[in-house]
Amino acid sequence: MTVPLSLRTGFLQDMLDRAQNPSDGELASIIEKARKKKGLALADVARLVHVGDPELTGRLFRAAAEVKQEIYGRRLVLFAPLYVSDHCVNECCYCNFRAANSGLERRRLTLAEVEKETRYLIAQGHKRILLEAGEDPSRNTIDYIVSAIKRIYSVRTPKGNIRRVNVNIAATTPGNYRKLKEAGIGTYQLFQETYHRPTYESLHTGPKADYERQLGAPGRAFEGGIDDVGLGVLFGLYDWRFEVLALAAHARNLEAVRNVGPHTISVPRLREAPSVSYKPAHPVSDADFLKLIAILRLAMPYAGIILSTRESPEIRSRAFDIGVSQASAGSVPVTGGYCSGARQPQFDIHDARPLREVVRAAAESDLIPSFCTACYRSGRTGERFMELSKPGHIHKFCDLNAALTFAEYLSDFGDAGLRRKGRELIRRCVGGIENLALREEAGRRLAQIARGRRDLYF
Repeated sequence: MTVPLSLRTGFLQDMLDRAQNPSDGELASIIEKARKKKGLALADVARLVHVGDPELTGRLFRAAAEVKQEIYGRRLVLFAPLYVSDHCVNECCYCNFRAANSGLERRRLTLAEVEKETRYLIAQGHKRILLEAGEDPSRNTIDYIVSAIKRIYSVRTPKGNIRRVNVNIAATTPGNYRKLKEAGIGTYQLFQETYHRPTYESLHTGPKADYERQLGAPGRAFEGGIDDVGLGVLFGLYDWRFEVLALAAHARNLEAVRNVGPHTISVPRLREAPSVSYKPAHPVSDADFLKLIAILRLAMPYAGIILSTRESPEIRSRAFDIGVSQASAGSVPVTGGYCSGARQPQFDIHDARPLREVVRAAAESDLIPSFCTACYRSGRTGERFMELSKPGHIHKFCDLNAALTFAEYLSDFGDAGLRRKGRELIRRCVGGIENLALREEAGRRLAQIARGRRDLYF
């Protein structure tokens, strides 16, 4: 592909350099503009990443929290990753699954093992899975990935089933993306890792070393019929300010060309991993990490921002308030790790709490834990999702469907204390619905769930 001008390293770096030392008045004006939920121009993002004044930073956080609330409400979507294979032909300096790690006992799950892992996750309360696999053309074929997805969907237990599989696998062809679409996936995620091309090319060997192949993958996914794509950066590989500007530029490019921006933005921060000696060249402090999340929320208000268990419970809690709308929970970044003994993880996690504890903590913070998959199954994807999320209309679906799925979780997995707190959250959520007919219908569906009905959604 030809890299668009707005995504070229020199263009982005020059824009960033020219935006240094913005006045407090400029920054305050940009933050105020962002509260209108229209997103930000690249020039505004380039200035905003230089915010440093504590008072302005506080204003930034408050604006991000307000925008998140107005678009997504108080819901927090929860999911779990499922690693099906750690075979990989790439040498990525920061990853424990890198090809040169001869100390890793490689494993590709059989379909029976995929089913076993899926049953475990369902038994914890999960309804959404992110399937992950290394890049190995001979072992992790698209047909294997599709078979794993189909096996996940086929599992039915007394505690429910997985209703949506999202996928994070290596860049591939439109034809292979079409197979993923036909298998019924939700979002296809692929991280650029770093948009700084010299850094990218210095950190990778193997097929993934092709910077343009990686950058063009979301476009090829759209060509293959996938409605929703997710972008992301591994923060710490290069200057976080550059990466935030590049993410905004990539999102704008997708909107201009495809009329659909990224459904999600992931913000993993580089962590330690067995066998990995690489240290972050541009470590991101906790303060800057929270700042970049808030900026991304204001720059792309419609996008779901995803936070992994790489972060501590404390940082996650603060991030949920200022912009993050989706999070993994109870994660084990190991192939077959939910049901087998400990093996080398892809990276070290900093939030090892099981799902039930994450749910409890979210509820105590007055967030509604959500296992919703309604948009995928109601056609609210791609352009339709953008039409609803940009003006904030997706909010009415998000809180309601979060409440319904949380009610399911409370009935099937909650203890007495969590049920009291959760039902109060649900009561307040439903009670705040202005439309009387919708409020009454929500009440009827909640009553049906209490009587044993499942998978009800708007």
